[in-house]
Amino acid sequence: MSTHIESNLDSIASTVLMPGDPKRCEYIAKKFLSNAKIVNNVRGMTAYTGFYKSKKITIFPSGMGIPSMGIYSYELFKEYNVNNIIRIGTMGSYTDLKLKDIVLAVNSYTNSNYGKVLCDYSNNCIDSDKNINFVIEEVAKNLNLNLIKGNIYSSDVFYERDNDYKKKVKDMSVLGVEMESFGLFVTAKMLGKRASCILMVSDSFNFSDKLSSKEREQGLDNLIVLALETSLKI
Repeated sequence: MSTHIESNLDSIASTVLMPGDPKRCEYIAKKFLSNAKIVNNVRGMTAYTGFYKSKKITIFPSGMGIPSMGIYSYELFKEYNVNNIIRIGTMGSYTDLKLKDIVLAVNSYTNSNYGKVLCDYSNNCIDSDKNINFVIEEVAKNLNLNLIKGNIYSSDVFYERDNDYKKKVKDMSVLGVEMESFGLFVTAKMLGKRASCILMVSDSFNFSDKLSSKEREQGLDNLIVLALETSLKI
């Protein structure tokens, strides 16, 4: 079985929501799931499985960065028969997006060689699953949420030297930056699984306001409900 996950096979649901932060998993499980139980606690990566409106859902943290996302998504897909993973996270805006705007990542661009090393995927861009994305869009409409679709930049380096984000916007039409989606999308495609990513703007390269660590952990309810409601339809 898995190297980094210690769960019974039937403890993990076929659809997984993946925040980066284990504390956000705890928040989601306690607030939104019924009969939630801890199903993994290796290396402090505490995951929960419970029920949302009678559907079994697992909330599993990815940790930070493409390598960490790559490990956990691979093992969930490969060893635990997971079919769908929706990343729910935060992003920094490169454009005029405002705090708490919700973004659906249609394509993920990267500076990482993760795809090349993993499965000889040499492109620097990969798309998310169109079928899940369609459901996310429909659910967002039903919830009266303003969902912004676009490309995201998935960086291997948080403190990029000489980060010319305006050039990235011009060259790749990216809305902003995060650090996990590319690893998730490549892994899903390699294994014939489905993955998507919805993000909330937590800070910006164009203005100084940003969400606090507490807000990042507990202030993403619209995003969380969007992902949970989507999980009922996939």
